[in-house]
Amino acid sequence: MTARPKLGSKADRDALRHDMTGAGCTVADIAIEMRIRFRMRPREAWRHAQGWTLQEAADRVTQVSSRRPGEAVAADASLVAKWEKWPGPSARRPTPAVFLAMADAFACSVENLLDLDDRRALPEGDLRLLSGPVPSPEAPPPALRASSQQTESSGSDLVRLAADESAAWAQWAEASNVGDLALEQLMADTRALASDYLTSDPLPLLARTRALRDRVFALLEGHQYPRQSADLYAAAGYLCGLLAWMSSDLGQLRDADTQGRTAWLCAELAGHNDLRAWVLSTRSKVAFWDGRLRDAITYARRGMAYRSSGTVAVLLACQEADAWSQLGAENEALEALSRAADARGSVTGEDDIGGIFACRPARQENYAAAVHLRVGRPADALRAADSAITLLAAQPVRAYGTEAQIHISKAAAHLSAGEAEGAFEALAPVLALPPDHRLAPVTRRLGELPVDAGGPHASGTASVGLRAAIEEFCLDSAPRHLALSSGEGAS
Repeated sequence: MTARPKLGSKADRDALRHDMTGAGCTVADIAIEMRIRFRMRPREAWRHAQGWTLQEAADRVTQVSSRRPGEAVAADASLVAKWEKWPGPSARRPTPAVFLAMADAFACSVENLLDLDDRRALPEGDLRLLSGPVPSPEAPPPALRASSQQTESSGSDLVRLAADESAAWAQWAEASNVGDLALEQLMADTRALASDYLTSDPLPLLARTRALRDRVFALLEGHQYPRQSADLYAAAGYLCGLLAWMSSDLGQLRDADTQGRTAWLCAELAGHNDLRAWVLSTRSKVAFWDGRLRDAITYARRGMAYRSSGTVAVLLACQEADAWSQLGAENEALEALSRAADARGSVTGEDDIGGIFACRPARQENYAAAVHLRVGRPADALRAADSAITLLAAQPVRAYGTEAQIHISKAAAHLSAGEAEGAFEALAPVLALPPDHRLAPVTRRLGELPVDAGGPHASGTASVGLRAAIEEFCLDSAPRHLALSSGEGAS
């Protein structure tokens, strides 16, 4: 027997909306009926009365709010769902700016979006602010609304009224929900996360990064000076870029691409060229591991167009070389490596964030080793890998992911010469990594090692043992654990 869909299913909602529209009912009538019949919260009922998905509602809220001075809202489907559920558990309280934007998007009054639970849970100040009519997108800020609605004046009264209005607007414009010290701390916290990622377990750090990103998003829903908004967008962009990098390393490439798109939007809103370049580097990385090699090259070349005083140009050139070598284009790959060396000589300042958003010489040599391997230059690959190991040992912080890939390149060079025992020795530090540090790029590169391509030596005991060790390593890795889990830790 086929189970009936639950009451309030999409089919039920569509049928109700169709019948009521045909009977001449308004959207408000449909929303009221949705609330009563399907026991919906008011904001959810109004969205379904319009026939919108969560993302469609988010797009409209973002669009209408962008026309409100100082009250822009950056909405997505997840946020709309949390706003609808509030004040229930795992929800988020909508700010007055959010209520006003939702009312504008749904073409209703704010009162239509509030029920008794909302009114009991809202701060008194928010309730007072929302008690008046919903202003149009072109309306003045809250401090001006009362004075702008006064009757027409003339003579000296008009002059005084104009001055009062200007003073009221200045008071509103001067207010900010974030101070310069708080912005400085947000950037310091972002730098710490980018640095900690080089040495820490990815999932707990992802949770910390997500929490900081949510704090920045919440601040952006409020009001601050334009320069402070730009700084907040920059912080949000770096944090989303960091989440994209982590998601990719955990094998979640679709989620990584989503984070990359959001990071790019933040970079554009911030007008921050260094962030633009780092976001394009991140997107190049995601495209590379997703097999979209031409996209990886395009992102890397676009990133090079943004002049930076840090090391992002070095990494972008390395990433372009990486993608060309994967395509088998030797000349293009080697030319890109040459541009990476030139970019290294042109570095004039420090990286703004550092950590994963920096390209130290050891990281550059790691890319060079991988590129030389793919274009059939194992001797050059071995020299680059040895150089990278030496450089890495001199760094105050050793990134375990980069170190693992360096040893994998060294092992691959040994295998190309039929030296399975040498490969096994080179891989010893990699195979000793704890499971939480066995990230997707490491397991992917291990799986690509030509264990069976070493001639007569490849069939020896060392080769068989190496193959078994690699299989066991990849089965007990962070991406595999995440894929087999419910995914709650990385949501």
